[in-house]
Amino acid sequence: MLKMKHFFLGLGAISLATLSMPDSGNSMIKPDPQEYPFAPSLLQYKKSAAEFTPPETCAECHPQQYEEWTGSLHALAFKDPIYQGELNKAVKAVGHDIARQCEGCHSPAGVVTGEIKKPGISGLSDMALNGVSCDICHSVSGHSGWQTPYHQPSNGSLILSPGKDTLAGPVLTKYGPYQPEAGCGEDFHECVEQPLHKKAELCANCHQVNHYDTQTPIESTYREWKDSQYNVHGIACQDCHMVDFDTFLRSADTMQKPQRGEFRHFFNGANFLIYALTEQAAKKAGDAELAANVHKKYEMAIARLQAAADLEVSPVYRDKKLAEIKVRVKNIRAGHNLPTSLTNIRQIWLEMTVRDQDGKMIMTTGTVDANGALPSEARLFNADGMGQGFHFAVDPWEIVSFSRQDTIPPKGYKDVYYGVSAPQTKGALVVDIKLRYRQAEQEVAHALLGAVPKDIDLAAIYGLTEMPDLPIVDMVSKSLKIAPTL
Repeated sequence: MLKMKHFFLGLGAISLATLSMPDSGNSMIKPDPQEYPFAPSLLQYKKSAAEFTPPETCAECHPQQYEEWTGSLHALAFKDPIYQGELNKAVKAVGHDIARQCEGCHSPAGVVTGEIKKPGISGLSDMALNGVSCDICHSVSGHSGWQTPYHQPSNGSLILSPGKDTLAGPVLTKYGPYQPEAGCGEDFHECVEQPLHKKAELCANCHQVNHYDTQTPIESTYREWKDSQYNVHGIACQDCHMVDFDTFLRSADTMQKPQRGEFRHFFNGANFLIYALTEQAAKKAGDAELAANVHKKYEMAIARLQAAADLEVSPVYRDKKLAEIKVRVKNIRAGHNLPTSLTNIRQIWLEMTVRDQDGKMIMTTGTVDANGALPSEARLFNADGMGQGFHFAVDPWEIVSFSRQDTIPPKGYKDVYYGVSAPQTKGALVVDIKLRYRQAEQEVAHALLGAVPKDIDLAAIYGLTEMPDLPIVDMVSKSLKIAPTL
């Protein structure tokens, strides 16, 4: 009887929305508009007279955290011109009501306050423009992940509660990962411990994305992590993305969680392109401080990419003659697949050249041409999206499944074999091989930048007078000699 009493006491803490969930496992394929008024974004807003707090206000008491957040991927989530180009295309293709799914994660405050009504950046408050700012994460009082078809956070299933109404007036409430100390928030806001802020499930709400209609996963970063050793050892997203580079290496290599004082608000990841564009914009605007800030984050992103993977190259002989070159591509430090997120857009591939001892080319593969295109035989580690009717699809509102999935899981690998005809030579062959990364195919990136809303002047803001070639990062480079015969 005592156990039953404790059970019902615990049940009382569950939200009414959870209790009212229908028995059907797929009940959230069509979200209840009363529970989810911003659908297909699954944001929920506990509205009160307490408004969201702009990041500049937070900076008055938290200058270090503000400086770390400034120029971060979270700070740039809504202003990113490539995102805005994709959003503009989505609105034209399927309408703003559906595109609101994207906005729910790229500018949650702009969605729940009703500010964002179309693509673009004009006429919006700082709260809307600043994307995922301080008060977004620190207003999260919970999530409704259990009510989704997969019973896990996705599609922005955050509950935002920036404050509450009291008899004395509105009170701001800020949630954080630790028990608040005496005097926390002073007279400006109250502090509440929220264990969710230490867990990957906080990040999962926006880093697990399902198709707005079919609910099939199209971005599976959280699920990739959930099936990994990182989850088993308790290494969450924050333990790699909210720390400096050296601490990230330690988390990935030893599965040792960072201490409280080691966490930072960098939110650093592989999206080095938006850092580069923001640095250009800052220099053009004469903001040397922001340019320097973003450049550091750019360097950190490159370093993370170059630490994430490794290559093993070995010859395969038949009848004592070189028949193939085996390349093992290993994901050694990413707590999710390589690549992750929009895996049908991201490109990781192998470029290899084989020469004889005189420098004569024996074979080459994976070399980008003058137009930025990869050859059809390039060995890519990504995915191919598929729309209804088994046709190839790139845009996320069209993708309902994947026809090919060649990403590399955490602490896993993929093997690739290249057939090589052993030449009549006595000297060793010189093999140069690179694992290369870019954020999109050249043609796709040009299409997105070309689709930015009219109020984003690429020339005026970023100094772009023509479509740039997308930068490529060499994640791993190796050179070795292989004997053509045994």
